[in-house]
Amino acid sequence: MQKKFPLAGLSFFLASAGLLSSSLNVAAATDDLIGQAKTETTAVALKDPKAGKDNSAPAKAVDIIDMAAWQSVTTVAISPNGKWVAWRLAAADGDSSVVVKSVEGKEEYKFADGQGNGAIEFSADGQWMAFTSFMTKKDQDAAKKAKKPTPTKLSLVDLKTGKATVLDKVKKFAFPKEGGQWIAMHKDAAEGAASAAPATPAPTGGAAGASATPSRPKGSDLILRNLASGSSQNIGNVAEFGFDKQGRFLAYTIDANDKSGNGLMLMTLSTGVSKVLDDGEANYEKLMWTDKGDGITVLKGVEDKAYQDKLWSALGFRWESNEFQKTVIEPSKLKDFPTDMTISSDALPRWSRDFAWISFGIKDVKKKPKDEKKDPEADDKANLVLWHHQDKRLPTQQKVQQEIDKKRSSAAIYRVTENKFIRLGDDNLTQVSLPLAGEWALGQDDSQYQRQASMDGRRYADVYALNLKTGERRLLQKQARWSFGMSQDGRYYLHYNDGHFFSTELSSGKTHNLTAALSTSFIDTEDDHNVDKPPVQPFGWSSDSKSVLLSDGWDIWKVPADGSKAVMLTQDGKREQVRYQRRYTLDPNERGIDLSKPQYFSAYGEWNKKAGFLRVDPNGNAKRLAFEDVNYRRLLKAEKADVFVWSKETATIAPDVYVGDNQIASGRKLTDLTEQEKKFTLGSGARLIDYVGTDGKKLQAALFLPANYQAGKAYPTVVYIYEKLSQTLHSYVAPGLSGNGFNRSLYTSNGYAVLMPDITYRLNDPGMSAKESVLPALQAAINTGIVDGKRVGLQGHSWGGYQTSFLITQTNAFKAAAAGAALTNMISMYSLVYKNSGGTNQAIFESSQGRFLGAYNDNWEAYVRNSPVFFAKNVSTPLLMLQNDADGAVDYTQGVEYFNTLRRAGKDVIMLEYPGENHGLAKKPNQKDYMQRMKEFFDFHLKDTVAPEWMRNGVSWLKMDEHLKERAAMLAPVAKSQKDDKDEKTDKSSAAEKADKSDKAQKTETK
Repeated sequence: MQKKFPLAGLSFFLASAGLLSSSLNVAAATDDLIGQAKTETTAVALKDPKAGKDNSAPAKAVDIIDMAAWQSVTTVAISPNGKWVAWRLAAADGDSSVVVKSVEGKEEYKFADGQGNGAIEFSADGQWMAFTSFMTKKDQDAAKKAKKPTPTKLSLVDLKTGKATVLDKVKKFAFPKEGGQWIAMHKDAAEGAASAAPATPAPTGGAAGASATPSRPKGSDLILRNLASGSSQNIGNVAEFGFDKQGRFLAYTIDANDKSGNGLMLMTLSTGVSKVLDDGEANYEKLMWTDKGDGITVLKGVEDKAYQDKLWSALGFRWESNEFQKTVIEPSKLKDFPTDMTISSDALPRWSRDFAWISFGIKDVKKKPKDEKKDPEADDKANLVLWHHQDKRLPTQQKVQQEIDKKRSSAAIYRVTENKFIRLGDDNLTQVSLPLAGEWALGQDDSQYQRQASMDGRRYADVYALNLKTGERRLLQKQARWSFGMSQDGRYYLHYNDGHFFSTELSSGKTHNLTAALSTSFIDTEDDHNVDKPPVQPFGWSSDSKSVLLSDGWDIWKVPADGSKAVMLTQDGKREQVRYQRRYTLDPNERGIDLSKPQYFSAYGEWNKKAGFLRVDPNGNAKRLAFEDVNYRRLLKAEKADVFVWSKETATIAPDVYVGDNQIASGRKLTDLTEQEKKFTLGSGARLIDYVGTDGKKLQAALFLPANYQAGKAYPTVVYIYEKLSQTLHSYVAPGLSGNGFNRSLYTSNGYAVLMPDITYRLNDPGMSAKESVLPALQAAINTGIVDGKRVGLQGHSWGGYQTSFLITQTNAFKAAAAGAALTNMISMYSLVYKNSGGTNQAIFESSQGRFLGAYNDNWEAYVRNSPVFFAKNVSTPLLMLQNDADGAVDYTQGVEYFNTLRRAGKDVIMLEYPGENHGLAKKPNQKDYMQRMKEFFDFHLKDTVAPEWMRNGVSWLKMDEHLKERAAMLAPVAKSQKDDKDEKTDKSSAAEKADKSDKAQKTETK
């Protein structure tokens, strides 16, 4: 089961990367582990949905060249009335299309969409659909090469006819939340527009976004269309806009040249008449409607000759007596407003639900110097970064977070009736959570703990109750580790300590132990990090603030906030070893968990890997739904109908989209992703394998069978490792490019079995733990007869790359290994900087994936025995490494250090470096190149194919450019047919190469 942990420690990217442990005794210990597995593992065969398919049909193995065109369903949307479902069918590296289909009828419309993944939205009445359209891949590539913008379009579809109207250069669009008669479409600026971001819906009942750069006016044309009449109105110089919830009004801000006519406008849609709510020679930003559509807030900024930045005020408008009443918050007129501060333009202003106050942020504003001094020439100014031991954050982290720091503000409110300003936050109390309404807020001050947390990863904060009438602060909890926020009404604060959940009343400070009387534990026993009694993550507060939903890792508990008797909503989770995990948020605008409506959760069989849903009704009845040998990817619900959409998949059946009722027992299949598979062989299903791993724990592995699998035949196998992976047993992996070089379907399609085992950990021994988990899994897989024990490769990236690098120092069970972005020296890595975040790796080593009990000065032997570099002399497995110079997670020197140590020891090692790439490869040409080289590497070592020249002799610096051009041509689609002919010739060549290969294999086996 994939777990999410609340620790703030980072992990080594792509998921993480921690630290591992190595053993001094290698071969003997390895043989013992493999021997144990013979009696401690079992193999369980699962039914293959594609068993019995006609393998004689003309089909071929997937090649990397084929992956670019492989299609998957990305965005999915359902109309509010539940009558239409739409989805985007996107190629992995090509153009996509948008399909909309009638739920009850036969109507289906398909539209070309270019390359991209943007929003799909329906009108409130379900009569219209709008979606973002993109330029084709070909046109985008040409535009980027010419350094031209790639603007998006809007496609508006009349669902009665299927006719689409396309509007060019639209960056944002919105339908009203209620009332389906209107759509607003915001266009790019006419001149100087940069590459446009994908068109996204502008929020209703919330904040309206702005775009464009601050150096020029932000306004551009807004097209308002009446969908009933077909008439359109063009409103010029609009910067931000948003409909109210009911669709009665359109609010928008004007930002024009010279600020001429700037202001906040309100159009009554029924009449088309616009009214000025406020205007002036100012900028208007952060427009926001209340949830109900009965109020508006916005910021107003003016130039002041005394200050370098604008001075901002906040405006609030409340619907009262059939008009909007205005409230102006002008800092210069407020008592107690701090000198040389202003309202922040980076924080959203917001009405409380009862209109008692408006919240906003405040920040310092710089005065203009009286005497303008000329800056020194660049050559005369020092270039310095100063590191100080008292810094709460390293300079590198401050650099990464500088934009966040620039936008940081202190929370404050203005009480309307009392005309009173109250400052809530400050430089230390930086986190303030405000309720929807009420008299109390929650504040957290971590200033005393930041420095230590940056080193050991243990994050604490002092928690305060903040009185919204007086500004008073009351300490609720000192050095709190686990805080889970306020109830919706601001009455309670949920937190956890030493195995129990507590609620604290903000008004009185009274605390209730919510779980002491319950006959279960809420400690996350699956979390094997160096964390003391971590909690199972709670589901959250109910919308009425009367209770919280908690999980004990298996079952769901409804626990009253006042500490009264709890109710166990599910009775069978722990008993039947089914985990009721995440809750599906079916209403994206919900405020807490509405227990007056049915709630849906995911259900996962811990040992059988079945998946399904759990439905909890308002009366508390719980029912498991559609619990099968499958995996589910999504669950959506129509806003105004009991119509649901989900995706279902297995290891061999692609995640098609289904629609059905609230029981999800059966549904209508809307998509057919299997059509593209007919000309390929992908795989033959999966097996679930049981074995005993680290410290005698029961573990499992997923074994994926090769295409055209024949019982009784053993196959070359790649073992792919990270942490726990058996939960992927029923997951479908589409053939596609990967930033870490590995794609399961590529290998099963080409005749490999793929083993993905669980790994659990013992503190201070991450590497040895991996050994104790992976090797028994491998032996159990060999025992099935499916895996050829003499032809097994090992692959992992990041944390998996570390474990790969470590395992080959401990065993000769693998004939070849590929390690991407691997940690190799725990000691040198410990104090380096995790460049992507700017923080130190120390926190990761001590509180996250590293799982060490402190620094290496206190655990020298543990750090050494878990470092692959110190046991390089034991390596007999050929190794392919990936280490990029711009890796911001695992430092480049880790790869270089291991490579040079192995090279010095005379080992068979190759390192690939893609200059400028980070932890995972982002550029498509590099992804193709790496995946191809890895496959060639495994094909040579596990299938006895001929090694390419780059693997035999390397490539010199001066010949590299020519070599890469040849490789690019080989991976281009036009080279596909030529490649097939070349492969046929290659199979007949180089007998001497194979003889040499066989000799190497014998030597390795003997050793």
